Amino acid sequence: MPIEIAQQKAQILAEALPYIQRFHGKTIVIKYGGNAMTDDALKLEFAQDVVLLKLVGINPVVVHGGGPQIGDFLKRVGKQSEFVQGMRVTDRETMDIVEMVLGGLVNKEIVSLINRQGGRAIGLSGKDGRFIRASRLKVKGSLGEAEWLDIGQVGEVESIDPEIVALLDSRNFIPVIAPIGEGPDGEAYNINADLVAGSLAQTLKAEKLILLTNTAGVLDRQGDLLTGLAAAQVQGLIADGTIYGGMLPKVDCALRAVCNGVSTAHIIDGRVPHALLLEVLTDAGVGTLIKGN
Repeated sequence: MPIEIAQQKAQILAEALPYIQRFHGKTIVIKYGGNAMTDDALKLEFAQDVVLLKLVGINPVVVHGGGPQIGDFLKRVGKQSEFVQGMRVTDRETMDIVEMVLGGLVNKEIVSLINRQGGRAIGLSGKDGRFIRASRLKVKGSLGEAEWLDIGQVGEVESIDPEIVALLDSRNFIPVIAPIGEGPDGEAYNINADLVAGSLAQTLKAEKLILLTNTAGVLDRQGDLLTGLAAAQVQGLIADGTIYGGMLPKVDCALRAVCNGVSTAHIIDGRVPHALLLEVLTDAGVGTLIKGN
């Protein structure tokens, strides 16, 4: 290896040192989704990033999505996906498939990827130990509260018991969590992975909430990346329409996290190789950082 390349690598490691020291022993909740979940090279790099974070003393907790995988499986069994206000209508048959895909196929693949890179990942559903308590999500129709839409077993987080995750962290395991909650009567609920990650970050008093996306981050009206925002600035960008559409739920999730005890939230570009390490352990970063006022 040429000495110049070796020196560059040494410089990168030196740059990471203060971040490793700052976040050692801290918890980082990562919502894993988008291209990073479907591109083979990005999947491998994500697993490597998670393992490295654990090895340097940071506690990563992974919450994953799986919408495209659920849609593909529904097609295979001849069932049409139906969405209301961006949420999948989830009848009992669809919920069975959601549990199989999220809690089984997708979860096990992520666990296997991390373990093959030298990590010690354990897969969980929110139903395990009933650690994610959920209730049915109420969706308003066009008439507001005069009309409630039934979208089936789609849930919202009522509470999270941090004990299981804390125990796994303390034993050097990496929790990988499928966003499925359990209702009061034992019924399963499909919950948006961003919402689960945000609620979990608040419950665990995490240092960071990181949301991987298929965009560069939060953009201004000219399409330029906004790299650092305070909560008040975010609220202003929502009010003036700069933040809209599909970015709104992610920003809202990040905003609630930093207003409820999480130090910073990051919306980062999961299409960038090793995006997680770049955001956590370097000066550059690859997305938008949001902090409380």
